[in-house]
Parts: sequence; C-alpha cells; structure tokens
Amino acid sequence: MMVQYHALKEQAGQCLLFYRMGDFFEMFFDDARVAAQTLDIALTTRGESGGEAIPMCGVPVHSAESYLARLIRAGHRVAIAEQVETPEQARRRGGSKALVERAIVRFVTAGTLTEDALLDSRVSNWLVALAEAAGERAWAAVDVSTGCFELGPLGDGVAAELARLSPAEVLVAEGGPMVAEVPPVLLHERPRGDFDSGRGAARLTGLYGLSTLDGLGDFTRAELAAAGALVAWLDRAGAGQLPWLQRPRRRQSGEALLIDAATRDSLEITRSANGGRAGSLLAAVDRTITGAGARQLAADLSAPLTDASMINARHDLVQWAVDQDGQRFAMRESLASLPDVGRALGRIVAGRGSPRDLGAIRDGLDGARSLRERLGRLAGLPALLIALLPAFDGHGALVDELQRALVPQPPTESASGGYIAAGYDAGLDALRETAAGGRRAIAALEAQYRDRTGIASLKIRHNAVLGYHVEVTAKHADALMTADSGFTHRQTLAGVVRFNAPDLAEEAARVVQAGAHALAAETAHLETLLAMVAARADPIAATADALARIDVATALAERAVEGGWCRPEIADEPCLHVSGGRHPVVEASLAAQGEPFVANDLALAPEDRLWLVTGPNMGGKSTFLRQNALIILLAQAGSFVPASRVRLGLVDRLFSRVGASDNLARGRSTFMVEMVETAAILSQATERSFVVLDEVGRGTSTYDGLALAWAVVEAVHEVNRSRCLFATHYHELTRLAERLDALSLHHVRAREWKGDLVLLHEVGEGPADRSYGLAVARLAGVPAPVIARAKEVLKKLEAGKAQTGGLAAGLDDLPLFASLAEAEPQETDPLREALAALDADSLTPREALEAIYRLKGLAVDGGRA
Repeated sequence: MMVQYHALKEQAGQCLLFYRMGDFFEMFFDDARVAAQTLDIALTTRGESGGEAIPMCGVPVHSAESYLARLIRAGHRVAIAEQVETPEQARRRGGSKALVERAIVRFVTAGTLTEDALLDSRVSNWLVALAEAAGERAWAAVDVSTGCFELGPLGDGVAAELARLSPAEVLVAEGGPMVAEVPPVLLHERPRGDFDSGRGAARLTGLYGLSTLDGLGDFTRAELAAAGALVAWLDRAGAGQLPWLQRPRRRQSGEALLIDAATRDSLEITRSANGGRAGSLLAAVDRTITGAGARQLAADLSAPLTDASMINARHDLVQWAVDQDGQRFAMRESLASLPDVGRALGRIVAGRGSPRDLGAIRDGLDGARSLRERLGRLAGLPALLIALLPAFDGHGALVDELQRALVPQPPTESASGGYIAAGYDAGLDALRETAAGGRRAIAALEAQYRDRTGIASLKIRHNAVLGYHVEVTAKHADALMTADSGFTHRQTLAGVVRFNAPDLAEEAARVVQAGAHALAAETAHLETLLAMVAARADPIAATADALARIDVATALAERAVEGGWCRPEIADEPCLHVSGGRHPVVEASLAAQGEPFVANDLALAPEDRLWLVTGPNMGGKSTFLRQNALIILLAQAGSFVPASRVRLGLVDRLFSRVGASDNLARGRSTFMVEMVETAAILSQATERSFVVLDEVGRGTSTYDGLALAWAVVEAVHEVNRSRCLFATHYHELTRLAERLDALSLHHVRAREWKGDLVLLHEVGEGPADRSYGLAVARLAGVPAPVIARAKEVLKKLEAGKAQTGGLAAGLDDLPLFASLAEAEPQETDPLREALAALDADSLTPREALEAIYRLKGLAVDGGRA
C-alpha cells in the first residue's frame, strides 16, 4: 500500500494527498502533520517506515467537504486520490490479496472550486493567469464555478488587474518576472512550457473544437499564453476532466474605467480597509437577492463603463424599475425563489453534478420562463430589458423533461437513489414496488419471529456488512442458538447477538436485487438528464446572466428609492456638477446611529476644474473628496447616485490618493507610498480623468512638503488638466488661486463656540481662516498642558511668519516648475546658542546650578534673554 501511496504522492507534488481508504480519506507523513494541525484533529500512526512509526490522520468521506474548506482557506492545495475499482474487482483482477487501484481524480485549489460548501455564493471565484510574450503582458481569468472566461492586456499593471478581480489564485511562470508582483498567498507557479502562446492557441482550438481562433477573437500572443496556462492547469486539476468554459471574452483597453490598486483601496469599493465586506461601497449599495446578482453587481462596481450608450441603457433599466413599483416588487419576489443556475450548471458540466443541481436548473429555467411570460405582456419596456428577454426562451422541452423526471426536492447525493419521480419510468416503478413489497414482507417476518420465539424485543435490522439480519439482546440469544430454532448465528457484539434465517435471506435477496436494479435505472436516468443539460450549457448560461442583470437593475432601483438617489445625466464635456451629494457608506453609518448626513454641492467644469479645499481635520474634507469619486464610479457602473442632481462628463481614469499608509514588506515608508501614488497620478491622468488628492506632502518636512504640494497643484492644473479635488492644510497654497485660472478655493466650515470646536461638515467658498488643529487635538484628548504649550509655540511661529512673509513668500514670482526657491534664513535661537556655549566638563556645581536657572529663564521667555 505504501508503494502505491508514494507513487500518488509524487504525482501530487506540493499538494496534500487525500488517500481514500474505505470510508475515510487518510493522510500520511508530513501531510498528516500539517493537516492535523490545521484541522485540529488527532494525529496517530500506522505501520513503520525506516524503523519509525508513520504519522497518520484521516477525515470521513461523507464530511470531507468541510475539511477541504478549512484546508483551502488556510492556503493549502489538496489532491484527491479515489478508489477507481471495487474490492471485488480488485480480487477478480489479482486474487484475494490484490490492492484496490487508486488514482488522483482531482486537484482542489482555491481557484478551482465548484462546491457550494466551499464557495461564497455572493462572491466570484476567479482563477487568474498572467503571461508575457512578444514584449506584451496579458491576463486571463476564469470562474470555474460558472464557466465565465475573460482575458485582456495588462495595460494598467498587475496590481490594478488583481485589485479589480480579487482572485483566489494566480498562475505565473516559474521563476518569471511576474512572481514578485503577485502576493505570496495567491501565487501558484507553473511550468514555463504552460505559458507558450503556440500551445495556448492549440489548447483553445481543441477546447472549443475549432480549426481556427478567428471566430473567438483577435488575441495577442500574451493573451494566448495566459489563456493556455489556465486551460493547462484546469486540465491537470481535473485529472483530464476539463470544466465547462464559456467562449473567452476579450476586454478591450479603455472599455472600463481604469482604477489602480491604491485608488480601489482608498475608495473601499468591494472591501473596506479592514479587508471585509462590511463598510465597503458594495455593502452599502447591494440590495440584490440572488448570489448571481451579487456577483454581477460586484463586477459592475469593479469595472464601471466608459461607453455612454451602454451606461444610459443600464440607467434606463433602473429608471423603469424605479417607476414600476409593482413590477419591481413582483420581479424581486420571483427572483428570490430562484436557485443559482450558473453554479449548478458549472458543476454539471464539470462532471460533479448532483440530482439537486438538476433540480436547480429545472426551477431556475422555469422561473425564467414565468418571468418572460409576465414581462412579455407589458408595453414600454426599456431596450436593455427587451434585449435580455430572448435569453429566457428555448428551454421549454428541457424544463418539461426535468419536471417529469425529478422529485420536487432532489437530494444532493445520488448513491441512495430516490430522485427520479414516480410515473417517469414504469420499469423503475415496478422495481421499487418489488423492493417495497419485500420490505413489507420483512416487516411481517419480524412480527412472526416475535410470536414464534416470544422475544418481544427481537428486531430485523440492516447494515452494509451483514445485510438484513435478526438482532436480539444477549440474554435472549440462547433461545436462538439451538439447532432446531431455525436461526443461524452470525455475530456477537457487546449486548446484542445477530442471526440469520432462510426465509429472511430469501426476502432480503428479493429486496436487494430489486433495489440494485432500481438504483441502476435511476443512475442511467441521471446520466441522461445531466447530458441533456450539458448539451445546452451556452443558452442556459445566457439565461443565468440575464437573471443576474435583472436582479442588479431591480436592486439598484430599490436602493435608489430607499435612499432618494437620482439618475445622473451624462454630458459630452468634462464636467462634474453635483447637487446635494452624499457619501453612501458614511450616510448609512450615520443613519444607523440616528444622525443625519450633511450633503454638499460640487461644480467642476473646464474653466473651474480644480478645487483647493482647506479646513480642519475631522471637518469632512476626505469624506467630500471620496463621495464625489464614488458618485462617478456608481454613475458609470450604471447605478443611480446619492445626490439630488448630477451631471457628469465621462471619466477615463479615477485616482484617489487619500490617507496615510505604508508598505513595509516592500521597503516603502508612508511618505514613499504617498509619492509613488502621486507619481502614478501625474504620469497617467488625462484631461478626462478625475483626481482626488488629500494632504500631499504632509509626510516630510514643512518646506519640502509645501514645495511638493505647490508643484503638484501646478502640474495637475497645467499639464494633466484633470478634474481634481485637492485637500490640504498648507494654507500657503491658496495664493495659487491668484494665477491659476481654473483653480478655485473652498473650505469645510467649522466654528469655535465657548472654547469647543463645532464641525459643520459644510463646504463653502473661499479658504479656511485656519486649521483648528489645536482644537481637534483637544477633542482627541491630548493633555491640557501640551495644548497650552502648543498655543505658545503657535503664537511665536505665527509672529515669525508675519515678519518673514510666510512659508510661501516669494513663490509667486517663480515660473511653473522652475528650480526651488532658496531656503529662508532661519531666526537665531538664544537658548540653543547658550546651550552650545556651555562647557559641561569644566563647570563647578555652583556654576552648573546658575546655568540651569539661566537656561530655564531663556526657555520660559521663548528664547529671548
């Protein structure tokens, strides 16, 4: 057995090997140690190797999915080695001591999951491959659970694409340059040969039975290499059984709003800062009622559109659902009862389909048919809905067949039968009746045996080893042990003894034979029905996609009605006019606490495209900046937006540089991360981009920071010419409004009342009068003596600033991007001079005491002798 195990373990490579032994999957050696620790199960031993006991642990086959889920979540990969013949077949092949043949039937990894128990129904499960060929880079991605297959160029970088897809697993070539660009928890290195573009083209033509790829699309060599690597891994993961993959869709550069990884993190689109769904934009918006709809909404928010006609088509559908309250309610009620057709289809075509999956296809397609009939009777449907309705047609014969064939609630497991409905197959019904008659006869025998023996507790039981048998307690066993009792002893256990009888064996044989034939008949019907569904995979997938799109539209309409959101108007010129804009996540959080959100307006146009926003911390600057970025994102994703009115010129790239963070793993400080993100904005933003910049330059010295912020504002205004919101505490920047004609000054309002700071969260015109930093510090609980000392220091700094003309004095005369101004002369510090003049080693005790008093006096006087 160990020889067979080691051969399979060599095939499994770095995967943990689940080795099937009867009703358990066993693990040995290091696999056992790792699994026992991860799963918190007992580690035992079995036999010896090299004179030492072999570590072993195991999990029951019937509950293996839950253990697999824990191993996959812990970052492990698992190879499943199943018994591919029965013990009887093994004995016929090689005698009584023949070992049952086993083979790896599947590799289970985070990106190849299809089981409901291992997946989140509301989250897509992307497996991604990254490749480089002919000087180009590309990505390919597949969600095995639904067959969705996409690919495209890596124009915006690895980090941006991975941030959009949030993959479960990423394939890259062994030792290739992209290895360092993928987080280790996602990384799966594969042989370089899998990433050959020629082999990739051959794999795709073979997969779809084509002689040429012309009908699929015009793919680059890098895209073919990535797609080929995906197919190669899926072929190996399924041990030659490829899952069903829809024809690949090529995503063109520019068809979606470009959002880099830093911006996604800043805006918390699908995940909040803590990595969870709660607190994200998706959580605040999502009112979908199906798993497929939730996955589609997440995809829409992750890749908003840039085509005005497609955006307007989505808005039209949402508007129709908003206006049609009754229809919206009825449609959502219908959708809520439908199963996940896409994932059931994925399991069926991957060869892992169950009777319950067939029931899901039946119920989902029948629900789609009913929805089609209801909508078909309505007039004035929006164009997108009209385009979706044909996807619901053509399934009538399949649905009717499944309705006749299946019981109302089919089981997940097929091994015990019971899923084919009565009346579907007369022969199967006869076999079931025979088996049922035999079971009735066995029940009658039990009553006869009790009467004949006088043992009231006698029972006829069944198990997989003995079959049907008579069972009595140990104290009654002697009465059945006699030769003339008619019973034959079979087994003695603690407390019970088991017997056989000739008439019981006869009836049992009839039951078993009829049951086996009935199960074989059901299995044959199951295979036929699964094949019927697989043959219609493409149109069924189209139906699933259409149901998801309708769920998204009605959910967005529900959210719009619930929150008083408006339909955005798409304009031709690069503008952003927002009346009464709100931040959807912050507003929801405040509403939960019973507090209102203060709405604010925004007006960006070619002649006034850069707002410089000043004001206190906690005053709402960051919220204001982010909410307008989110309004753009929602609008271009096809949603209504949290405002009373919005007019938007479409955005090609969205940038948000808000807050402080570091990346210590890559050797980057907070300020370095800030500068890297700022550099990306300045090098990529265009006149059609929208840029959010918050506190640029605050991570370094005052002079360096001000200089950088000053230059960045000039660059965005003069070179990038993007629509931009720039928040800062450098009040010196407000002087730029005197010579940058498209820059205007705004501030978040605050007031001090009886010594307390009142934050109004309103955006007004003009610069803030001050930053209120000390007031915010007091609110934060900074000790009073520190606040008092800070006030003294502030007075002296402001006095010095007034004398020198301020930090920005002289910058008005600089041409844009000229060399830096000479450093301002520093004011002398008598305290420092006095300290420097002391010769501590030569002081007597009395002189040291006098020096201390003298220095203390200088300090109290603020450095003035």
